[in-house]
Amino acid sequence: MSRFKHAPYSLLLVLCTLGSAFAQAQPAARQVALANVGRTATPAEIRAWDIDVRPDFKGLPKGQGSVRQGEVLWEAQCASCHGSFAESSEVFTPIAGGTTAQDIKSGRVDGLMPGANQPNRTTLMKVATLSTLWDYINRAMPWTAPKTLTADEVYAATAYILFLGNVLPEDFTLSDANIREVQARLPNRNGMTTAHAMWPGKELGGTAKPDVQGSNCMANCKTEAVVKSFLPDYARNAHGNLADQSRLVGESRGIDTTRPPLAAGAKSDLVVAQAEAVRAPVPAAQAAVPVKAAAPGAASVMPLLQKNACVACHGMDSKLVGPSFKDIANKYKDRADAVNYLSGKIKAGGQGVWGAIPMPAQSLSAAESAQISQWLAQGAAK
Repeated sequence: MSRFKHAPYSLLLVLCTLGSAFAQAQPAARQVALANVGRTATPAEIRAWDIDVRPDFKGLPKGQGSVRQGEVLWEAQCASCHGSFAESSEVFTPIAGGTTAQDIKSGRVDGLMPGANQPNRTTLMKVATLSTLWDYINRAMPWTAPKTLTADEVYAATAYILFLGNVLPEDFTLSDANIREVQARLPNRNGMTTAHAMWPGKELGGTAKPDVQGSNCMANCKTEAVVKSFLPDYARNAHGNLADQSRLVGESRGIDTTRPPLAAGAKSDLVVAQAEAVRAPVPAAQAAVPVKAAAPGAASVMPLLQKNACVACHGMDSKLVGPSFKDIANKYKDRADAVNYLSGKIKAGGQGVWGAIPMPAQSLSAAESAQISQWLAQGAAK
């Protein structure tokens, strides 16, 4: 999808005009050189990007998977987070439930209607197109290793979810050949509306009325709105120091996330000053002085933590879905076999040590799990 799809027409017109003027101002040789910049994407490169499945099922690969195959796959790779019957836990919302035989017949879930006494909205209550469910599983699951399922496994997992929602019988095999028929049984297939401003033109059921009506000052305002973001404490250094990762061009230099947050009301130029200080080159004389090797820190294992999505569930100092790395280190700091024990727990997963929320098995190599375990056993130093 073009990033300019929703850009104002006037902006596009200005960009096109500037581009045309620039091209006309260049010498002939320069224009020839510009014309030779880049190349046409190969079919293989296009296929690598064009992986979505549309509501009309264009892009859906061939394949099939049965409900029973899906149950086996589910227990192995899905149940640890979503429960054996897709009831999930306190972390994720349930996938199945909240739908009735009447919903399947009508294609509109009564539990979503105004005034309905439905305490929790599940995935099968809300999803209107089966391609959405299939496509999401294909792109994002399993949590620890997205895009590793085969097409047949995605069909099987989708079939099992639909079985849990009483959409499919237990002996059903879902495939690219019959998925359109199954779409006609989705409980909320008629629940999506196009009667809003996101759809252009009345021929598609759209309207010119904006979705959001602003009531504050929209023109000639006396006060200027200030828009800024911040990082919550638990996520501040989850992905390393942002100042070291920002480019040296533009206004943004990235906040120094290795330092405590600035006090409330502090000016943003202090953030820039901190970042510039961190990025400043070390003088040659200072760099030549030998220094004592630093103790292993988070920087040495952060690539592994990011690669395997560890930081999605564990904060450095604060509990997220699971315990913080510091809490884990403190719990096992006096254990002689901490490295071997933690390495085994990382590989096998588990439940009950830190509460009811399970941790699925992780697909790390022995060397990777040992490196993370060594870091934890030494105190999870930053």
